[in-house]
Amino acid sequence: MNKQKRIEIFTRLRDANPNPTTELNYSNPFELLIAVILSAQATDVGVNKATDKLFPIANTPEAIYALGVDGLKEYIKTIGLFNSKAENVIKTCKILMEQHGSVVPDNREALEALPGVGRKTANVVLNTAFRQPAMAVDTHIFRVSNRTGIAPGKNVLEVEKRLMRLVPREFLMDAHHWLILHGRYTCTARKPKCGACIIEDLCEFKQKRDYQ
Repeated sequence: MNKQKRIEIFTRLRDANPNPTTELNYSNPFELLIAVILSAQATDVGVNKATDKLFPIANTPEAIYALGVDGLKEYIKTIGLFNSKAENVIKTCKILMEQHGSVVPDNREALEALPGVGRKTANVVLNTAFRQPAMAVDTHIFRVSNRTGIAPGKNVLEVEKRLMRLVPREFLMDAHHWLILHGRYTCTARKPKCGACIIEDLCEFKQKRDYQ
């Protein structure tokens, strides 16, 4: 895929959604960090149902740490892998209090040192909370990047690096959200809605057809 085609793809995605953002509910970097940790192998809708009850009660490292693992589990038990996630969140809160003055760090190394925070989670926080160019490649972005030809790669890291290199700079800050939303609602895994896709004529998916 050439540069001009990529520019047109992201121009259309931007025109359709000028201010894209995460579908996780949050009001500060700490809430976002906790929500993203909880969202691993879970839906944003499911996480929001839990955090909508948790955050009004506890939305600081001190307050969540005070709940303890068992207390936190009561709020997040509807989310997959809630046992290990509760332990990771409590450990993360302790590190934030002891090493970062209860403030979420804005650099990758410090974020990835937190329990339950991998590269993808760090990228979400860096991009969404701190507005740094970063690409959190999940299953949706991996699929869209490969299927359309925007940035094909054999694994998540390869796709991430290609996107960071190939996405035109003016679109880099919001590209993560445009791609994830496109994969979630249009370029779906089993039945992509090619006929309703605003970039269908630019996409290089060879089996393209309207699955609607």
